[in-house]
Amino acid sequence: MKTPIYLDYQATTPVDARVLEVMLPYFTEHFGNAASRNHSFGWTAEEAVDTARDEVAKLIGANSKEIVFTSGSTEAINLALKGAVEMYGDSEHGKIKGRHIITSLVEHKAVLDTCKHLEKRGCEVTYLTPDKTGRVSVEQVAEAMREDTLLVALIWGNNEIGTINPIREIGALCHEKNVLLFVDGTQTVGKIPVDVYEDNVDLMCLSAHKLYGPKGAGALFVRRRKPRVRLVSQIDGGGHERGMRSGTLNVASIVGLGEACRVCRIDLDKDIAHATGLRNRLEARIRASLDEVHLNGNAEHLLPGCLNLSFAYVEGESLLMGINNELAVSSGSACTSASLEPSHVLRAMGVGDELAHSSIRFGIGRSTTEEEVDYAADRIIETVVRLRDLSPLYEMALEGIDLATVSWTGH
Repeated sequence: MKTPIYLDYQATTPVDARVLEVMLPYFTEHFGNAASRNHSFGWTAEEAVDTARDEVAKLIGANSKEIVFTSGSTEAINLALKGAVEMYGDSEHGKIKGRHIITSLVEHKAVLDTCKHLEKRGCEVTYLTPDKTGRVSVEQVAEAMREDTLLVALIWGNNEIGTINPIREIGALCHEKNVLLFVDGTQTVGKIPVDVYEDNVDLMCLSAHKLYGPKGAGALFVRRRKPRVRLVSQIDGGGHERGMRSGTLNVASIVGLGEACRVCRIDLDKDIAHATGLRNRLEARIRASLDEVHLNGNAEHLLPGCLNLSFAYVEGESLLMGINNELAVSSGSACTSASLEPSHVLRAMGVGDELAHSSIRFGIGRSTTEEEVDYAADRIIETVVRLRDLSPLYEMALEGIDLATVSWTGH
């Protein structure tokens, strides 16, 4: 076993050896442009892209014509939200449905920042507050809907806490009300069963590097029937991807995305059992030796490899500094972990700043071993015990003093 041990699979995953093997010829031998229709180099590239498109579609229960390749989930999110608003909420296209969007406070920043942009463009956005486990209910969405609601945009499996939203039920409500449902499937696709038609999804993003594929490749599912969804492109020039996303296709990475989806499809049950077993093992081992450990997330609706714990009476930065030479873990989303502010996800759930600052996200993946999980648990336990031994607050709590009632004076 080598250290540091990687336990941050929500941030990114290593490229699976099977994926890399399939990609390599498309850097050198099959280097053609998939849009070159006049010779065999282009035909070979186009065929490889079509095969990858089929594999992405198979993994999520879609038709290959409903897959639009992008550079990743962030671009797909921008295309889905901005493209839908321009298509259905803009008089220029004569398709006015409305400009009201429903989302939640625990979305990835790519969704929240895009919604903020759309607010500046005249949209109204309702931000739902989740329950204490980070979950949004069907009832909340129903209550927020209006006659001019165009779109509901929700994360399926949360990237920080792993909580899974009831997407199928929310999607059924959206279809009943003639409202589009966009789902951020970045952490979900390849981790749990996904069927966009059974789950009533209209638009969904995914990213290759979250499911053992390369960085810089992703896709957007755009439903073609019941209802047929149309989008205004956000990148012009060439009319690639049926006019929805212009730009020369990244053939090698798209091939990698397709193979990653194929591997996820055939290994899904095995991967779920592996990640769930190790996640439960890690949590049980930590809880057996430490008190005041709080789960951030929904124990019944949780992504297989995600575990977010807060350790009371421990300063989060000191905890990370105590383990970061041996464990690669996160204090939140990879896109925001450079910030000293508490996680916006934990805040929205009602977690206090002190507990939020002491939270650690563990990400377990395909190559994680029992030995690594046990070693990680032992290092966490040792570090928390050492830091609590230095904490007068923990000592006071052990003596039964309610810290909330203590009157602190400063000099």
